[in-house]
Amino acid sequence: MTISETGTLTRNCGRLDELMQRKEQQMSGGGQERIEAQHGKGKLTARERIDLFLDAGSFEEIDSFILHNCSHFKMHEQKYLGDAVITGYGTVNGRQTFVFAQDFTVFGGTLSVASAGKICKLMEMAGKVGAPVIGLLDSGGARIQEGVDSLAACGEIFTLNTRYSGVIPQISVIMGPCAGAAVYSPGLTDFIFMVNGVGQMYITGPNVIKSVTGEQVTFEQLGAAEVHSSKSGNCHFVADSEQQCLQMVRRLLGYLPQSNREGPPNLEEDGDVDIPDEELLSLVPADSHRSYDMKKVIHRIVDRGDFMEVHAGFGQSMLTGFARMGGTSVGIIAQQPKCAAGAITVDSADKAARFVRFCDCFNIPIITLVDVPGYMPSVDEEYRGIIRHGAKLLFAYSEATVPKISLILRKAYGGAYVAMSSKSLRTDINLAWPGAEIAVMGPMGAINILFRSKVDRAENPEYMRRKLVEEYTSEFANSYVAASNGHLDDVIDPRLTRSKLIKSLKLLKNKVDTNPPKKHGNIPL
Repeated sequence: MTISETGTLTRNCGRLDELMQRKEQQMSGGGQERIEAQHGKGKLTARERIDLFLDAGSFEEIDSFILHNCSHFKMHEQKYLGDAVITGYGTVNGRQTFVFAQDFTVFGGTLSVASAGKICKLMEMAGKVGAPVIGLLDSGGARIQEGVDSLAACGEIFTLNTRYSGVIPQISVIMGPCAGAAVYSPGLTDFIFMVNGVGQMYITGPNVIKSVTGEQVTFEQLGAAEVHSSKSGNCHFVADSEQQCLQMVRRLLGYLPQSNREGPPNLEEDGDVDIPDEELLSLVPADSHRSYDMKKVIHRIVDRGDFMEVHAGFGQSMLTGFARMGGTSVGIIAQQPKCAAGAITVDSADKAARFVRFCDCFNIPIITLVDVPGYMPSVDEEYRGIIRHGAKLLFAYSEATVPKISLILRKAYGGAYVAMSSKSLRTDINLAWPGAEIAVMGPMGAINILFRSKVDRAENPEYMRRKLVEEYTSEFANSYVAASNGHLDDVIDPRLTRSKLIKSLKLLKNKVDTNPPKKHGNIPL
């Protein structure tokens, strides 16, 4: 080896040593003391979360040498490679996925101009490639030391959240505090996951609320997972641990396409779909006033009984979630008669409308299972705006161009019949079970209005009422009347429900439908 070659080798080895040293610095985040403090709170570090989430060994980091440029408050003396967020890409079950994880060990994970720039670069790359973006959030919000610059950086993230909405799936995972302006980014994404006892979301913290309104509230009471999953409706999924939460995100991604340029994922069909299911004959009571668990019906008709419910704790008179039928990912919307008799409420209308629009964004067929008595009659519901919120559901179904299939199991009355994916809303296939009642209102209510005086004058009012109810049902409220007028495409044997739905999905596989050219519609928000 010549002297020149020896010198070159020495220089190269020195450069590699420097690179390795810098890589070690990156891996240590804010230092061992802060890592231990993170663990002491029962939380994983940002890198541990990424390793748990992505397929083993698949993570490729981006912008790991980025530094903040703030010099105020002696910030120039505190610099960490990569700043307060780790960004990169890898795979989830072999499919490309982008991820960023806020690092609470570095400045409390606060959002700086530098870290926001990393997130924005990642999102733009994901948009070009056509792959989901997952944010693992654990942050004190915008970095106070950077003032308005950090707020402007938040705004740039919000703009990209909006720009890529409906283009690529965006999922937020709240694994610590998420406060102030920064909380609007998860609010703009498609789904929010939270970890019980760890994740918190709020615009203003307890101290600010107390100083302004005098109200006393704890962090948990204000912004914990239970609050957002059941009261505010901001949170779609709740987990009991970080490990469980990340597995749930992986499961959800399995139902979703990579972007709006793809159809829904397909797996092998789950056995013979034409075998009649006798169990379905006994799951739904014939008496329309008796409750039952719609989830039991869903589990009988979907592949392997596997249903991933979305928004389980919110708007509980409506069920939403993902499943597979004949191997194809589908979105399922259904009444839940166990809760408020399955009536449409302000919260359930919001929940279903948003779910319909997500499915339509990403080419996921929608199956609607109907057993609805109407909109919830209540002064409170009227004051909360059931007209406006109910209209969102109408708007979402009418606008959706993906394959839409509905099945009325037992009843569909009034405007709620229209709202639940009726033929009038451009639904492709409308089916019903033989006992389904479809009318402006239930037979008993209709008789009380139409024939009140006749019943009152009758020698036996109760007998007369039952007789009139039977006549009304026979003439107006049964499924064959609706089918004879083309409002239903078929009345089916309940035992063949799975077979009929899967065949309908296959029929609609290559469906093409469009809306009139426009900038966008004005959904009644």
